[in-house]
Amino acid sequence: MQEGLTRAASLFSLSPPWLAGTMPWRARASSPAVASRDLGRQAESQPVAAELDHAVLVLTIALLLFGLVMVYSASIALPDSPRFAAYKSSHFLIRHAFAIVVGLLGAWVVFRLPNRTLQRLAAPLFLFGLFLLILVLIPGVGKVVYGARRWISLGFINVQPSELMKIFVILYVADYTVRKQDYMHHFSKGFLPMGSAVAMVGLLLLLEPDLGAFIVIAAVAMGILFLGGVNGKLFGGLTVIALTTFALLIHLSPWRRDRIFAYLDPFDPSNALGKGYQLSHSLIAFGRGEWFGVGLGGSVEKLHYLPEAHTDFLLAVIGEELGLIGVMVTILAFLWITRRAFQIGRQAIAMERTYAGLVAKGIALWIGCQAFINMGVNLGLLPTKGLTLPLMSYGGTGIMVNCLAIGMLLRIDRENRITMRGGKL
Repeated sequence: MQEGLTRAASLFSLSPPWLAGTMPWRARASSPAVASRDLGRQAESQPVAAELDHAVLVLTIALLLFGLVMVYSASIALPDSPRFAAYKSSHFLIRHAFAIVVGLLGAWVVFRLPNRTLQRLAAPLFLFGLFLLILVLIPGVGKVVYGARRWISLGFINVQPSELMKIFVILYVADYTVRKQDYMHHFSKGFLPMGSAVAMVGLLLLLEPDLGAFIVIAAVAMGILFLGGVNGKLFGGLTVIALTTFALLIHLSPWRRDRIFAYLDPFDPSNALGKGYQLSHSLIAFGRGEWFGVGLGGSVEKLHYLPEAHTDFLLAVIGEELGLIGVMVTILAFLWITRRAFQIGRQAIAMERTYAGLVAKGIALWIGCQAFINMGVNLGLLPTKGLTLPLMSYGGTGIMVNCLAIGMLLRIDRENRITMRGGKL
């Protein structure tokens, strides 16, 4: 009897065959390492939509669509002029919409790439950008518009290397800062190599010429170096050198110098029909718009009075048609995106993801700086300079690169969220 009870107890103590593989798993799951790995798998398996910063995405889409509407409004009358007589009224609308679609597809591709992959590609992309800046200067390759050789024609689209270089510089300077972190307080080992690279970019841009792009690239590169820990005294001295260099470039160029004087008094009779023509008509557009504007499509200045209304001076058309309210909404939208990009970068650096954090802050500096310059030019606060309004103004390469930057920013934010949940990148 006793022997039978012992045998029965032993049988009940054995695990049935269908549980043979589950018990060891439960035992292993009790260890902290395995628990952390399981948590990481759960974090990585989250739907992509749950890992997106929906506010940044929605605001970006809103600015792109708003820009599409305003580009169409600002360019609809251009075919009436002899220069654009062969174009239809919807020509710029269709091309701008195409650039947005391509840009969004590119943003999705970049969003799927880990930041470590972009870091490995930073140096090759920077060299590729230098190659394009050299290529665009070759007669017969670079396309000349208004005396500037800035575009490479691919038939269906014109590529602007200076716009591509903006994002390439952000990636490269961030990677350089991380690699040379121990030498950021030394002039020869820390700053000089990067300063030489930026100077080379600046020289190629000035040969186009494109001083506006050089100003943005130099400001973004120096901003990333400062945020990356460059010596304060060194940074101050370099800032003085940079400002002196830009002042000399303006002083030695008569037409740039004339623009400065025209900016100081655009309504002077000698300026109103000359170097101050664009600025004077931009200010007239803002004045006509008052608080609520003359209504969408009702702008008069876009009827061949305000040159480049669909590109550099799009904000003036917004001010005329939608008034101060429309301008303030646009300014607040860019302010919010810039602030949020800085927050994403700060969060990444706090989690010791320095490269990703510097890229996010570089994107914030780029969008914020370029938007500020464009708005300042439109409002007469800064001298006239050919820079577009990010995410809104007409310009194929510019819109595509802006979308790529937002895709990178969303990827950095997603990796931040995965890291905070214990996932592995």
